[in-house]
Amino acid sequence: MMKLKKLFATLGVLSVLLVPAVAGAQAQITSQDLGIQYGSATGLGNQDVRTTVARIIRTAMGLLGIVAVVIILIGGFKWMTAGGNDEQTGEAKKWIFSGIIGLAIILSAYALATYVINSLVSATTGP
Repeated sequence: MMKLKKLFATLGVLSVLLVPAVAGAQAQITSQDLGIQYGSATGLGNQDVRTTVARIIRTAMGLLGIVAVVIILIGGFKWMTAGGNDEQTGEAKKWIFSGIIGLAIILSAYALATYVINSLVSATTGP
C-alpha cells in the first residue's frame, strides 16, 4: 500500500513538472488554426470569436454605463425637487453617490476587460 502511494505521488510530481514543458513546446497559433473558415461553410459569420466576445462586452459595459448615468440623473432630479427637505436631499445624495460608484466600477471593469482581451488576442495570434 505504501509503495502504491509513493508511485502515485511520484507520477503526480512528474506530471506537474513535465506538462508545462510539453505545453511550452507548441507552435504559435495563427488565426487559421482557430477554425474561422468553418463559419462561412455552416452559414454562420466568419468573424473571429474573440472579436465577437469583445463586442458583446463593450455593448454590455456601454449599457451599464447608461444605467449608471440615469441613476445619477434620477438623484439630481430628486435633489432639485426636494424643496429644501433634508431627508429628500440626503436620499438624492445617496442616489448620486451610488451612481458615481457604479460608474467607477463599470469603467474599471471595462478597462480590465479590454486589457485581458487584447492580451489574449496578442498571445494567441502570430505576429
